Amino acid sequence: MRVAVLVYGVLYVVIEVVGYQLEQVSWPEITPLDVATALTNAFLTVAVLVAVLVGIDVAGHRWRRHLRAVALERARLALDAWTSPESLTVQAWRPEPRALPAAVPPAAARSAQAGHTPGRSAYASNAYARQAWSEDAVRDASGRLL
Repeated sequence: MRVAVLVYGVLYVVIEVVGYQLEQVSWPEITPLDVATALTNAFLTVAVLVAVLVGIDVAGHRWRRHLRAVALERARLALDAWTSPESLTVQAWRPEPRALPAAVPPAAARSAQAGHTPGRSAYASNAYARQAWSEDAVRDASGRLL
């Protein structure tokens, strides 16, 4: 449908230009050279119109490509701005936490408890493990369990 309307428009322009050219000469004195001149002028008019339309189309494509490149560059710059942000200084609204009490080394803590010898393990005992013997179990002279 679109192509048919376009062809009809081109033929209409050609017929109008030819008719106008032949009318200027006057109908009884028309020669084949006048008809050829009228057709040449008509097709030149159509060629110029097509050239203008193609130029507008090419300019539109280039303009869209330029706008797309500008948008892509802006997006790239925006991404660069977000990927390397500067550090922000934020004031805390909470009060400073209280300082923890001084830590006591595990060996010193164990030696401070009554009944422990300083030569035992420096690791904290497992709170969930059950001890198989009591602390007052019988030991021999070397300190091994009997």
